[in-house]
Amino acid sequence: MAYSSQIRAAVGAVRESLAGVGVGVQDRRFTQHGEHDPLPDAPLVLVACSGGRDSMALAAVARTVCASLGVRCGAVIIDHGLQAGSGRVARETADRCERLGLAPVTLRAVQVRESGSGVEAAARDARYRALAAAAREYDASAVLLAHTRDDQAETVLLGLLRSGGIDAIAGMPPTFDRDGVLFARPFLELGRADTTAICEQLRVAWWDDPTNGEAAEGPLDARYPLRSRIRHDLMPALARFMGGDVSAVLARGARSARHDKEYLDAEAERALADVACFAGTADAVDGADTAGAAGAAGAAEPAGANAVRAGERRERRAALLFDARKLGALHPAIRRRVIAHGLASVGVAGNQRQVEAIERLAVDWHGQGAVNLSGGYSANRQKHVIRVCQDGMHENRGCSGSD
Repeated sequence: MAYSSQIRAAVGAVRESLAGVGVGVQDRRFTQHGEHDPLPDAPLVLVACSGGRDSMALAAVARTVCASLGVRCGAVIIDHGLQAGSGRVARETADRCERLGLAPVTLRAVQVRESGSGVEAAARDARYRALAAAAREYDASAVLLAHTRDDQAETVLLGLLRSGGIDAIAGMPPTFDRDGVLFARPFLELGRADTTAICEQLRVAWWDDPTNGEAAEGPLDARYPLRSRIRHDLMPALARFMGGDVSAVLARGARSARHDKEYLDAEAERALADVACFAGTADAVDGADTAGAAGAAGAAEPAGANAVRAGERRERRAALLFDARKLGALHPAIRRRVIAHGLASVGVAGNQRQVEAIERLAVDWHGQGAVNLSGGYSANRQKHVIRVCQDGMHENRGCSGSD
């Protein structure tokens, strides 16, 4: 069949995305015209499919592209259980994926436990955990996500409303690793109009999430998620104001900002190794010298390059130790990233307010109390060392050191 411009663009985007994560043509016969079944041990790519138009378009296109490469293509459907009938929608989505020829198709039900960050964030965390678990179970090479240019624009606006800064306007990366699984977003250059056209042209049915508010008349109220209100109300208003497609402008800006973010992140990792160290046992910290956290030699692991290893030590109640003087001497743009990277290395998701509070322990120290963090952690300064430990460890040798 002759492909439309939207389908050609989607096919090219998926091919490029797969090549970017190391998935290419598996055998010379797949360069020839005609249908060729992939080998049973060929690499597997999984599509995260919600049943919406974006993910159904991605499932259909990825199935075609993978077949042309000799790669297996399957799907993972996550039932969050947050809406009445969600199980039925998930089963219908699985059936559609199977009819498209994807295999394996697996459906995972998750429990969303809200822990103070909001239902949306809790659902996202549960979803990614389930996707990563499925990818590991099936030994998948990558998981494809169907975020589009419109999603990217909404993410930028969402970030600006919540925090701001380079990280907000950089939006979503085209690829990332989570829990040891590689994720890719092939459709970041395609719009929602493109995925709608693809589904219509390929006669692929989809499901519209009622929480998106697409059928609602007038502005959405606060009962709807903030992202839905941005999509339904703010984006159209900006488009009218700009007189054009604002999503393309925001997405283009995100690509540029991402280069800046990647550079700053790399600099922060190098600085983290100089100003902080990790410690997980009493013996590991006892050797710290009087220079402070970063002066530990042979006793605690340097931060930065060993961040993954440090994260793995969380079961051993790992502590993060900052040299307050070295931390305070860094440029603010790097200093805050160093703090955020350090927190992430011990499994603490620090928000902007918490990062700035820890920063003040280094640059505006006047004896203030500890900074409370998630997961039972807190940050506390003693002399020239800022210790990030689980509560109860600050007073024992598991999070102590000479100053």
